[in-house]
This record gives sequence, structure tokens and C-alpha cells, in this order.
Amino acid sequence: MWGKLFPERIFPRRLNPAAEKRLRLAQARAEESVIRAHVDNSMMFVDTLAEDLPFDRAIETYVRVMGIPEPLASTVVTRALVTLGEDLVPYRPRVSETSRTEEPARPPLRLNDASDGRLRAMRRA
Repeated sequence: MWGKLFPERIFPRRLNPAAEKRLRLAQARAEESVIRAHVDNSMMFVDTLAEDLPFDRAIETYVRVMGIPEPLASTVVTRALVTLGEDLVPYRPRVSETSRTEEPARPPLRLNDASDGRLRAMRRA
């Protein structure tokens, strides 16, 4: 029945590769916006229920009440915890393996300061 209403030659099922790529990028952007909205709303839940529930239970309650399916739910919970932890645990980049074997970093040379001091000493003399 649908084949007669939407003929294949007018509405092809396959997109050309460029359109497929744009579609996937738009879908990824939309999914990221949905995740960001859930994280923002779960933070509002945490703030609102701060006196009644610990933050982890408030996030779990948000996920349960909103009925967020599992692959998305774990992402929302993880990002919400990261958002909460940004203030408590500052980010510290890891030291790479190659920089451990190199000699310790030296303080930067202040060549301009040294040359300015010499010029002042020469002017006084």
C-alpha cells in the first residue's frame, strides 16, 4: 500500500554519501543536545532535592522519573557526576610516559629581565 503512495523512484530509500554524512552529523548534534538538556535538568533535581536526598540518589531519581532508557541513562549519570565533580576535584592532566624519562623541566629563562638589568648597570657606570 505504501509503495503506491511513495514510489521508490521519487523517494529513494538510500541517500547519497554526502547527505548520509550530513544526516549522521545532525543526528549526533541532536543527541548531544538531548544529553546536555538531561544533565542540566538532573542538576536542577540535585539542587532542588539537596535537603532531602544525596546527589547520587537525586540523579538516579531523575533518570527513573523521566524514564530515560539505559544507554542514554548511563551517559546522563556520568556527565552529571562529572559536572558535580568539576568544583570538587580539579582537573589535572596526566604526565605522559615520555616526559617522565626526560630530565625535569627547568624554569623559563628571563632573558629580557637579565638584559634590562645589564643595561641599567651600564647606564649607571
